[in-house]
Amino acid sequence: MKIIEVNKLPSAIALNLGALRSSSKRSGPVDALPEVTYVRPRVVVDPKKVAAYAKVCGFSKAHGVPMLFAHMEAFPLAMMYFGSKAFPWPAMGTVHLANSAKLIKRIHAGDELRIEMRSGELYAHDKGQVFTLHARALRAGEAVWESTWTLLRMGVRNPKGTPYTSALVDETPVSHQADFYAGGGIGRAYGRVSGDINPIHLSAFTAKFLGFRKAIAHGMWTKARALAMLMPREDVDHAEVIVEFKTPLFLPARASLWAARQEGGALFEVRNAKGDKPHLRGRVTY
Repeated sequence: MKIIEVNKLPSAIALNLGALRSSSKRSGPVDALPEVTYVRPRVVVDPKKVAAYAKVCGFSKAHGVPMLFAHMEAFPLAMMYFGSKAFPWPAMGTVHLANSAKLIKRIHAGDELRIEMRSGELYAHDKGQVFTLHARALRAGEAVWESTWTLLRMGVRNPKGTPYTSALVDETPVSHQADFYAGGGIGRAYGRVSGDINPIHLSAFTAKFLGFRKAIAHGMWTKARALAMLMPREDVDHAEVIVEFKTPLFLPARASLWAARQEGGALFEVRNAKGDKPHLRGRVTY
C-alpha cells in the first residue's frame, strides 16, 4: 500500500484542474485499483468552518459538528487521487451512486484529526465500472468516523468484480414530512464551504457546458439537508447513515422529505415537490 502524506492542500481550483486534465485517460477495464492511501496527518476542526457548513446545510448550533462534516476534510484527498496517475479513468463523468458514513465517537470543534482516504474495491455494473473509496478520521490514533463512497465510471466495458447490489432493501412505505427549497445559488454556497466547485453545480451556464440543462445540487448537500431535518435536535455520540443517489436535483427547486421514522432512526427519501420522483433514498440510525 503506497501512502501519500499531504501536509498542505492544493487550492480547490488546482484540484479541479487536475481532475479536468484526467479527461485524456481512456475508460478501459482494470483488474483492480492501485492500492494507495492519502493522508492529512493533522487537521484541526475549525469552528468557523463547522458553522459555515451547518448554516448552508440547515443544521442548528445544537447539532454540534454534523456527522458529515468530516467528509469535507476527506474530499480534497479524493480529488488529488482522481487527478493522479494512479487513478485509471477520467474523473469527469464519474457518478456518485451511494455514500455511507459512520460516526463512531462524537467529534468536537477544536479536535485534531488524522484524515485518511484509500482506494477500494471494484463491482460490476451494467453501465460501467463501480469502484469504492474509503475514508476515516482518527483522533489520538482512534477511529472516530468512517465513510465509503461508491462511484460509477460510466462506459467501462467488461467491468470487474461481483455485481453491484443495493444496500437499501427495506421497502417500508414512507410518508411526506416536510418541504424545503434548494435555491439557484446553493451549489455555489456549498462549493465555497466544501471545496467541491465542479462546474455542474455552480450555474446553469457552466452546467450546460458539461451537458446538463441546469445546475444540479451536490448530492452530499442534499444528503446533509435531509439529515438536518431527521437527526435529533441535539448533538449525538454516534450515528450511521447510508444513501443511494437516484436522480439529479436541478436548481432552483422545491424538494420534499419523505420518511418512515423508527426507534433510533428513519428510512427516508428526498423527492421532487410533487413527491413522485426520488432524488435519493437512505437510512439513518442514531
